[in-house]
Amino acid sequence: MALVTTTEMFRKAYDGGYAIGAFNVNNMEIVQGITEAAGELKSPVILQVSKGARAYANHTYLVKLVEAAIIENPEIPIALHLDHGDTFELCKSCIDGGFTSVMIDASSKSFEDNIALTKQVVEYAHAHGVVVEAELGTLEGVEDEVVVEAGKASYTRPEEVEEFVTRTGCDSLAIAIGTSHGAYKFRPEQCTRNAEGILVPPPLRFDVLEEVSRRLPGFPIVLHGSSSVPQEFVKMVNTYGGNMPDAIGIPENELRHAAELSVCKINIDSDIRLAMTGNIRKYFAEHPDHFDPRQYLKPARQAVKDMVAHKIQNVLGSAGKA
Repeated sequence: MALVTTTEMFRKAYDGGYAIGAFNVNNMEIVQGITEAAGELKSPVILQVSKGARAYANHTYLVKLVEAAIIENPEIPIALHLDHGDTFELCKSCIDGGFTSVMIDASSKSFEDNIALTKQVVEYAHAHGVVVEAELGTLEGVEDEVVVEAGKASYTRPEEVEEFVTRTGCDSLAIAIGTSHGAYKFRPEQCTRNAEGILVPPPLRFDVLEEVSRRLPGFPIVLHGSSSVPQEFVKMVNTYGGNMPDAIGIPENELRHAAELSVCKINIDSDIRLAMTGNIRKYFAEHPDHFDPRQYLKPARQAVKDMVAHKIQNVLGSAGKA
């Protein structure tokens, strides 16, 4: 099976009440871990590449890694997506370079400027058989080169979505309902603490999601910043020399509920980083004499695979949907 767009994936996900996992990739081990889990569970999957990942690993290397994953997993649909493209030129480069889906993130611009840039990308992408994700509303937090300061986030305004989608022609829409980028999705003062002293984040704004869905029936919605920041990995990082106090993510039961509604794509990045880093730190602590990268990257890759399998089965609901 060759690379596919997300069109058919999203149609089936919307009708079936599940979501497709969009996992950020930066190197071979991450690509392998994600696609091995998806392949074994017969789940469609989106491999997404950020501007920072392209700068780190090189566009060509990443595309070839994804092509290798397709050869190794011929029975599942795989889409290659640009995450948070911030210029027309970047989106064009990815479209010309083999991506099947791109995101143009002009959410920091005015409504009219967002429409103008998104429409420009859509026109070029559609002429080349590529689909486009756009964004309305702004998520707080830090991920790669996306930085939105505390207090500068804004929820999506449902009354704007119909005009935006109609005028731009975008194929899916990322909205802001309270998710956030990075491993520190909420400040302690935004949260409460349970009996164990663990931070409990504020709930997602499902009222916003439901109103957007009412105004855009059948239209695929995307959630960015949707890592759950598993405390087992945070604890592992901290136990073996890390320093990540009060790292907290989105509760998985809320993400599952979103997937049952109109959310067809859920972005997950920080959980991959935590799984890898926690296991590498643990390996170094237990094997201080080892220096072969294959030795510590093997358990890190397995941790990514296990985490992605959990997401597919228990959060996304996409197992068996390939």
